[in-house]
Amino acid sequence: MSLLNIPDVFIGSTDDGHTFVVLNRRIRDADRLLTDAGFLAREHLGRTLYLLPPGTAQDAHERAGDAMYGLLARTLDLVDLSWTTRWSPDALPDADPDLRFQFTDGTVTATAETTTARSLLEQHGFALAADGSSYQPQPGLDQRGLLGAVTAAETHAYTHGLTVSVGLGIPTPMDIPAAPRRASPAPPSPPSGPAPRRRPR
Repeated sequence: MSLLNIPDVFIGSTDDGHTFVVLNRRIRDADRLLTDAGFLAREHLGRTLYLLPPGTAQDAHERAGDAMYGLLARTLDLVDLSWTTRWSPDALPDADPDLRFQFTDGTVTATAETTTARSLLEQHGFALAADGSSYQPQPGLDQRGLLGAVTAAETHAYTHGLTVSVGLGIPTPMDIPAAPRRASPAPPSPPSGPAPRRRPR
């Protein structure tokens, strides 16, 4: 399972700067909320993607924020790991993040620039890797577990005022994984015997 398919709403960024939204269930007014915020709907590999082309971080932050506000009124199962929407009036635009997560081949690697960021990773079960400069999550986590570990650490980092970037390993919108295949409904089983007849009254 792709980590994009886990929550009702997944917001992420491609490496080339597109912000995208994936909906994994039907949500009332979602199309209007996203298109009103400037996202463009596009069919891609069995799913509708909502894309915001590369632009300024402030613009993406405001547009995604408008859409998220409306979507959160309809579901709390929303994950936002987009680096393109992370904007703060106090942050330097070209500064390296304090904490960086990179998803690759079904796992995630984390790097920390500060003592606080390293301590935070360890609190969330990340351990120093053999290279001595990056951190790995606890072994044996599936995609849902990896997503949970990253979102928990990222949320905690923001409470400490740390800057965070998450790379999903998706170079362009064309590389976003296909929608999961829906199981086709099983045909109704034929009755095992003759249908019971109604007795006349």
